[in-house]
Order: sequence, then C-alpha cells, then structure tokens
Amino acid sequence: MLARQSSLNAADSELARFHFRVVLAGVAVVAAVALLASRFFYLQVVQHDYYTTRAEDNRISVVPIVPNRGVIVDRNGVVLARNYSAFTLEITPSKVDDLDATIDGLGKLIEVLPKDRRRFGKLLEESKLYESLPIRTRLTEEEVARFAANRYLFPGVEVKARLFRQYPMGPIASHAIGYINRINKRDLEMIEESEQAANYKGTDHIGKTGIEQHYEFQLHGETGYEQVEIDAGGRAIRSLARTAPVQGSRLVLTLDVKLQEMAEKAFGDRRGALVAIEPSTGGILALVSNPTFDPNLFVDGIRTDDWDLLNKSPDRPMLNRALNGTYPPGSTFKPFMALAALETGKRTPGQTISDPGFFNFGGHQFRDDKKGGHGTVDMYKSIVQSCDTYYYMLANDMGIDAIARFMGQLGLGQRTGVDIDGESEGVLPSPEWKKRRFRRPEQQKWFAGETVSIGIGQGYNSYTPIQLALATATVANNGVMFRPHLVKYITDSRTGEKTMVEPEPLRRLPWKPQHVETIKNAMIGVNTQGTGARAFAGAGYTSGGKTGTAQVFSLKGGDYKSSRLKETLRDHALFIAFAPADEPKIALAVIVENGGFGAQSAAPIARMVLDYYLLGKLPKGAAQEDDVEDD
Repeated sequence: MLARQSSLNAADSELARFHFRVVLAGVAVVAAVALLASRFFYLQVVQHDYYTTRAEDNRISVVPIVPNRGVIVDRNGVVLARNYSAFTLEITPSKVDDLDATIDGLGKLIEVLPKDRRRFGKLLEESKLYESLPIRTRLTEEEVARFAANRYLFPGVEVKARLFRQYPMGPIASHAIGYINRINKRDLEMIEESEQAANYKGTDHIGKTGIEQHYEFQLHGETGYEQVEIDAGGRAIRSLARTAPVQGSRLVLTLDVKLQEMAEKAFGDRRGALVAIEPSTGGILALVSNPTFDPNLFVDGIRTDDWDLLNKSPDRPMLNRALNGTYPPGSTFKPFMALAALETGKRTPGQTISDPGFFNFGGHQFRDDKKGGHGTVDMYKSIVQSCDTYYYMLANDMGIDAIARFMGQLGLGQRTGVDIDGESEGVLPSPEWKKRRFRRPEQQKWFAGETVSIGIGQGYNSYTPIQLALATATVANNGVMFRPHLVKYITDSRTGEKTMVEPEPLRRLPWKPQHVETIKNAMIGVNTQGTGARAFAGAGYTSGGKTGTAQVFSLKGGDYKSSRLKETLRDHALFIAFAPADEPKIALAVIVENGGFGAQSAAPIARMVLDYYLLGKLPKGAAQEDDVEDD
C-alpha cells in the first residue's frame, strides 16, 4: 500500500514538473513572439521611412552626367579652346563576366595599349560597376566599323560619343590659355575645400594652368544626373529620371590671338617673353613666353617621352616667363627713376650733370657704358642716350627708401593680380627686404654703394615682364593703373547673360601732368634719335620707348664681349614701349634672354608687334637682330 502511494506521489511530481516546463515554454514562446512583434513594429512602423529610403537607394542609383566644358575665344571670336566629339570604346563592368578576357578579345580587334589598360584599371577602382568606362578613346572610323561587325561577341561593350578638349591654335598662347589634365589628389582637396565635390561627380579632368585653371568653376558648368534602376547584382535595368547638365560658361578674352601669333613668330627660336597691355583698361593683348608647348599633349595624359622632352629641355618651355621669369630691368628702369626724381623734387628737367664716363663712390668707380662719358647731360638726354652716370648720381641723392616707395607705387616687386595663378612677386630692393632675405646680421645691412647700382636697374632689382609692362602702361595712361586681366567677359551658357570683367583701377597716382609729359617726350626721343631710333626708323606712327641691357653675371671690371661668352652668360636684352604717343592704345615690355643689347634684339621685336597692331603689317618671319651695341 505504501509502495503504491509512493508511486502515485512520484507520478504527481513528474506531472507537476511537466506542467511547469509547458508553462515555461509557453512563456518563452510568448516572449519570443512579443519580441519579434515589437521588433517587427519597430522596423515596419517606427523606422519605416528610414528603411524605405535605404531600400529605394539600393534599387535606384544616381549616375552623374558630366557637362560640356565652356569654350574660350579671343577678343575677335577666334576659338582658342573647344570641345569636339569622338568615339570611345567603353565597358560596363557589371555586364561583363570576365573583364580580362573581354579586354584581351578587344585587343585582337582594336589596338589596346598597356597605358589604356592602366587607365581603365584606375577608373575601375574609382567607379561603380554599372558605370560605363572607356578602354580606348578617339577611335578611327575603321576601328568603329570593325567593332560594330563583332559587337555580338562582347556583351557589356559599346561605342559611345564623348567630348574631348581641343586647342585649335596648338602652342600659340598656351601659357595664357593653359591646359586640362586628369584630376589628382591635390585637385580633389581643392574641390572639397571649395565645396564643389557634388558638382564634380563623374568629372575626370580639371584645368591645370592658365585661364583653364583660374576660371575652372566657370568653365566646368553644372553636372546633371540620371536616376537608374538597378538589380541586386548592380546591373542597370532602366532609366527613371534625368536632369540635364548645364554647359560651362563661354570666356571671351582680351587677347588678340593674331597679335599673339605674330609676336611669338617674332622671337623665332630665341628665349624670352613679351606682355602687351591696353593702357586704358588693363586688358592683355598678348602674353608671350618663348619657347612654348602644345597643350593638346596633356588632355589625355601626356606620354612619357613627350614629357621628358618638355621637362628636361634646357630652354624650359613649361616656364611661363611672362609671369614667373624675374629679370633685372637694366636701363628700362631709367624713365621710372627720372619720374621719381621729378615727383620727389630731386631733379628738374633742365638740371644738368657733367658725365666723365664714371661715378666715384666709396672708393669704387661705377663706370658708364660710354667711355669718356656723355658730357653735359640733362634729364632728356639721360633717357635718350641712356646715361648711366646720371642715374648713379640720382640714386645716391634719392636714397634707397625714396626709390623703393616710388617703385612700389608702380607695382614693381608686387604681384599684379592678373587672372592667372602662380604669378611671381619679383624683388623690389629695400633695407627691409634685405633683412627678410638674409639671415646673418652682416648680410642684412644695407650699403650705400648698393643704392648706386639700383639706379640703373641692376643690383638686387628683379621684376617680371608683366610688371614692367604694367609700369609702362601706367606712365602711358598718365598715372592711372588698371589691373592686368585676360578675360573680357563671361557668357552664361544657360541665359546668355554677359558678365563683364570691368576695368579695375588699382590706383590713381597723383603725378603732375608736366612731369609725366617730360618722361613721355624723352621716351619718344629714344625712338626718334636715341638708342631705339634704328629699330623704329620709318615707322608710320610716333612711339615712346626705352632700351635696356641686364647683366647675367658680374664682369668685375672687365669689358663685355659677347662673342667670348657662353650664350647663357650673355646679357639679357629688354625694351619697353607705348604707342601711339599722343593717345596710347598699347604698352609693352619685351625681354630676350641672353639677347645682348636691348636695341639689338628686343627693340626689333617690339617694332614688329606695334607695326602689326597699329598698321596691320604682317612680317615675313622672325625679327632680325640689329647690329648695335648700346642700351
């Protein structure tokens, strides 16, 4: 009986445990269902908008549509930079099973170079699978036809028309126009800093130098986009919506490309620079840096051998000498010194000195270029005959501080603000400059003898051709200085509205009119009876000018004989000019590196430029050097 009772108790206990387990399992099931339900509610209700957006993003992708780059033309409408359509062979990676095999197969039909593969690989890393990427650009008609006949063998590959940048004038004005090239890391950082990242989606190229660089955002335009529906594998199914891109703005330059072309030809194979400015506006008519280069080489990525030729050339064709070359001004500095003397009261036009052919100062003899000197010299004669002794004495009387103050007003030793990036500052010497330039205290001290050399445009003086052209234009324009600029106006491609680059007066110098006329008359005398007379003999207009010769290295008291020196050690030749003299329409500065005397090499180039601009005369070839030995 006891055994039976014990068995019943055990059964009851087991049943109780079973009920407990059932209840516990039921609670667990209910809790799990509640948890799932709450999670479902959270995802479907609370986070509905978020996940709907995520799902839509996975289904729809936005593909950028790159805008056409703006066109650049000269002041007369001659096209300097444009776009042209060409066929490219493109692969959509998401539609291709084996990329390498596909490219190998294409290579049997159409030439695919190793550089094409490398470029494609780089694009593939930076792009999405559903984007179409070029494997070959600028296909010939024969190549297009060959692929079309075999297209069925290459799913995911097609021929498309794309726009490419072209510079129709080739190397002419290349330093002014610049070029475009593929975007690099530094460019990306600039784009991010300018908050233009969204507008550059899909863009491969960007302006690297010149106008192309400075006006990049105006030329680029506005990127459009296309909404594309894609499947789970990233393959495009259909287009849902499209916003058209806006073409970049059209730039009209102040540059006269015919004048530019003629000026470049005038240099021949000589190294140098020329800047011609319209004095009344600051518009740059010509900006020459010789030798030049062909910007078309850079558009698709320059070849190694072409880059080596440019980069390793001793003539440095990639250097923009007009903006980045700095040179002593030589005797072209003298008209500015004379004007400073009049304005500061250190000289009058009729005041004379006696020139024995040298100036003794501090135990050192500063020699004139003419043995025996120029005799009795007033201000007019000092400029017309380029008397060094007159300016040795004048510089010593004025002092370096007064010289630096006046030349600073003319913009010498300062960036002009021209609309091309990377302009050099040059050197306007002063005691303050010397303290910044040198570290050791004994080097920082300014010596009075250094001022004497400054007076004839030597010593520490070092200016860019555009600075000399601007200073000349300011004198020609009676003290009103305009900022030099290359763009005349910008035309919005969407509205057609023109935004003028208004002439911007940098300053109006309070010079006395009679002082300016004195200097202008003397510069006219240079071209009628002085050092520029041979170069301007028979000209059909009256012009003002000044020759200059700048030493490349110190002669240390010796006589200069160009025939005995290496070509790279010979003096630089300079010339500044304005014309017509009564109402100047053009002012310019010319430098011929290692060209000898200014009257010999630089003045004939200036004459050819002025003849063309004022009279329409077309030269047959490069300017011929004159057989003179005077600055």
